[in-house]
Formats: sequence, C-alpha cells, structure tokens
Amino acid sequence: MTLLQERGQIAEHPEHAPEPRYILKWLTSTDHKVIGMSYMVTSLVLFFFAGILALGIRWQLAVPHGADSFQVYNELFTMHGSIMLYLFAGPFAFGGLANYFVPLQIGAPDMAFPRLNALSYWLYLSGSITMLLGFVTASGAAAFGWWGFAPLADSTFSPGAGADLWIVALGLTGFSAIFTAVNLITTIFYLRAPGLTMFRMPIFTWNMLVTALLILIAFPVLTGAMVMLWCDRHFGTLFFEVTNAHHAVGGVPVLYLHLFWFFGHPEVYILALPYFGIVTEIIPTFSRKPVFGYKGMVFATISIAALSTGVWAHHMFTTGVVLLPFFSLLSLLIAVPTGIKFFNWIGTMWRGQVSYKTPMLFALGFLLVFLPGGVTGVMLAIPPIDFATHSTYFVVAHFHEVLLATAVFAGFAGIYFWFPKMFGFMLRESLGKWHFWLLFIGFWVTFIPQYALGLDGMPRRIANYPAHLGWQLLNDVSSVGAAIIAISFLFLFVNIAVSAFNKVPATDNPWDAGTLEWFTSSPPVHHNFEKLPPIRSERPVWDFNHPEHLALTHGQRTAVGAGAGSASHD
Repeated sequence: MTLLQERGQIAEHPEHAPEPRYILKWLTSTDHKVIGMSYMVTSLVLFFFAGILALGIRWQLAVPHGADSFQVYNELFTMHGSIMLYLFAGPFAFGGLANYFVPLQIGAPDMAFPRLNALSYWLYLSGSITMLLGFVTASGAAAFGWWGFAPLADSTFSPGAGADLWIVALGLTGFSAIFTAVNLITTIFYLRAPGLTMFRMPIFTWNMLVTALLILIAFPVLTGAMVMLWCDRHFGTLFFEVTNAHHAVGGVPVLYLHLFWFFGHPEVYILALPYFGIVTEIIPTFSRKPVFGYKGMVFATISIAALSTGVWAHHMFTTGVVLLPFFSLLSLLIAVPTGIKFFNWIGTMWRGQVSYKTPMLFALGFLLVFLPGGVTGVMLAIPPIDFATHSTYFVVAHFHEVLLATAVFAGFAGIYFWFPKMFGFMLRESLGKWHFWLLFIGFWVTFIPQYALGLDGMPRRIANYPAHLGWQLLNDVSSVGAAIIAISFLFLFVNIAVSAFNKVPATDNPWDAGTLEWFTSSPPVHHNFEKLPPIRSERPVWDFNHPEHLALTHGQRTAVGAGAGSASHD
C-alpha cells in the first residue's frame, strides 16, 4: 500500500483497469494532468494563430497605405489582442501549467473538484471557438479593440453577430477562470501533503494561489460589464449607450471604462504573477541555490495583488474623471514589490553555480525584457508623460514588452523546464538556444522602433499613415523583427519533432530541482506519487537527494543555537 493510499487520498486498484486512450481520453478524463495538457495545447494553437494575425498587422503597416481595408485591419488587431490576452496568456499558465503542476507540487493526487476542472476546460474551449466563429459571420469578427470600449461596441457602431460572439466568448472563458480559481484555492488549502506548511510551498504554487484570489475579485466585474453591454445591444437598456433606436438619452460610456479597467489592471497581474512563479522555480534550480528571500517573495506577491486592485484608473488619466495624484501614487507604489522580486531573483543568482541551459536563458531573457517594460510602466503612471504618449505606439511597445516578457519568455522557459517531466524525454539544447536567441533579437528589433514611433506621435490603431511623416523606415524595421520572431518558433517545432523521433530519455529529476513534482516519475503516474519524501523545507526533493546538505544545514543551525545560548548564559 502506498503512502497516498494510507492517507486515504487514492484507492487501491488491484485489477488496474485500462484507461481510455487518445481522443476518448481527452473527451472524458478528469485527470488534472490531461486537463492541464489540454489547456496548454489549445492555448498554444491559439497563440500561433494570433501570431499569424500579428504578422498581418505588420504587413499592413510596412508601407504607408496598406492593402487591407479599415474593417479588415480592425478585425486583425482586435482578434490578435483578444486571443493573446483572453485565450492564451492566462489559460496557458493558470489553466495549463497550474492544473498540471500545482497538485504535483503539493503532493496531491488530483485537483479538489475533478469534474469541475473538466467543465472549466470545456467552457474555455467553447469560448475560444465562439470567439473565432466571428470570422465566418457576414459582418466579420469583432472590430472594436480587445477591450470592447463603449460606445464603439454598441449596436450602432458595431452591428452584427461578430461582436455578440466576442461578448459571449468572454462570458464563457470568464466562468472557466472563476471555476479554476475556486478549484485551485480549495486544492492548495486542503490537499497539501503532510509537512507541507504554507511557508514551505513552492513560489509557483504561492503565485497561483494569489492569482486565483485576484481572479475571484476581477472576473465577476468583467462578466457583469459584458452582461450590461449585451443588454445595451439587444434589450434597449442605456447602461453605456448614449442613444438607442428610440433616440433616448442616458447612457454613461465612462462607466464601462471603470468596470473594464477594474478588471483590466488586476488582469495584468493575473497574467504576470503565474509567470513570475515559473521564473522563481527556474532561477534557483539553475543557480544551485535556494531562492533568496523566500518570504519576501511571498509577501511581495501578496502586495502586488493588493495594490493592483486599486490602480484601475491608471488607464483613465486622459478622461478627466479620475483623481490623478491618488492613482498616480498607487501606480508608482506597485513598482516596489516588483522591485523586491527583481532584487531576490538577482540575489538568488549571486555567487551561485549558474548553468545556462535553455530554461535559464529564457528566464534571463524574461528579466532583461520585463525590466524596461516595467520602467516604461512607471513612466506612464506619471500623468504628464501619460498625456503625451497616450494612445501612441509608445504604449503598444510598453504593453508588448511586459506581456512578451511574461507569457512568451517566461512561458517558454516553463515549457523547456517541465517538458521532460510531462513527456519523459529531453529537448535538444542547441535547437532551444537557437529559439531563444532569435526570439530575443527579434523582440528588440520589433519593439524598440515602436517606442520611437510613439515618441514621434504615431497613433495606435491606425491602418495607414501619411508617407511624408517619416514613419515607414521604423515600421519596416519593426516588421522585420516580427518575421524574426516567427522564424524563431520554427526551431521549437523542429526541436520537438527531432526530440520525439530520436528520444533521449529523461530521468525523474534531470535538472536536480527541489520541489515535489520532481520526485515522481517522468511522465507522472496516474495518481501522481507512489511515495513522498519527508518535507522539512521548501525544497524537499533537494533535501532527499542531498542528505549531506541537510545534515550540514542542521549542524550549522545547532551550532548557532548553542552559541546564542552560551552568549546568553555568559
């Protein structure tokens, strides 16, 4: 009988009935690993589709007067942003990686509510398909921006089914996120292994817990805004519309701004915090050190979450309806706990035995890309700078720098890091490094020109621009950078294909990492663990594999305690 069976968390299976395979397994499974993998595969397919739309945007802007109509261009940038934000960045980390690895990291056999977990995925998939169906409607896909601002999204400016499908999709994916948040919170609080106290949990799990709490705060507000927007479009209400078919007056468009950005700014950290957690797992592993300032990282994460709920009007400075000093100060304060995280990441690497494997390169790329993005975010928290750069390509560059650093650099760091655990074989290091360097170079080539374009006054969300303003060269450079980014991902596909056809088997712990997911087999068995190591710190697997280190640490603590006692006695 295994340890988990003794704890009553799994039942004995003497007959070992065969499990469903292939499509039937995907359709019927409630195993958190299958569901997590479903999230990851679905979101990555959507990521690459959104990337194709981004290439269409850059093709349009490579010359002053592109070939696409305004309607087509508006559909491209609306759906590109919507897919990346709602259907990839959050679901990949919070639905995919969290589903797969949080139960493993806390020593649990599954999520607390397996069927609710499956329902969450199917709601997400349904919402994704619903949003994409806008492309096949007579009116086309949604074309009012990924934020759906009123009155642009009302029935007067955006008639047709594409806009309605976008609203329904956000409702479905919103419920998916809420159900996953409830499931994760319950799992973390009630299914932790014996000895795994809250302050022994991996930082990745901590970040997912805080993200789940943020989702429960932010997503219901977005869902309420979508319901109100739907009512304005179909039931003659005047929440946001100034006029309707009967020419009545009464809607308040700025109310939509308040509701959306009350969701939107926590959403930035709902997208970022899971990826902060990924990086905080990778840097200690490849520095051969425990994370520096463990509790500081935890409290910094909690502080970021708390402050993020109070800075929504950071995005509304130019409306003239918010108190600028208050929201500017709160927006600047949120840089403090983020700075603590950077200090701790650097402190973890300091004097460590840093190994520059592919996951570590992507983690370092995250640090180098996110830092300038964070600095420009602090700049935009200052009202005069925000007034000068609002709705220009400066904001586009800042936004992409933050989200590419997290969802792409940190996200693919997580893929390379956990791939051996999920599939049981290693990816090729050389191809992984080609992927990283091309992506890193392509990123800067794409977005540094966009900062310059923004400072030169180029507005965002325009399909063409006058030739005499001198913007074409910078747009061409940016488009070349986007092509380099696209080429970089070909190395990922080649890497997966080569590694799958000529497998190099992975051990249970190929990186000599310290958290519990590395104690089970690669890939994990159905019930996750046959046994668990003693848990005496936040690195139980490291303690188990390096007993001499644990004995040395215990001896140092004993000596310090004895010395303190002697000093006190003297």
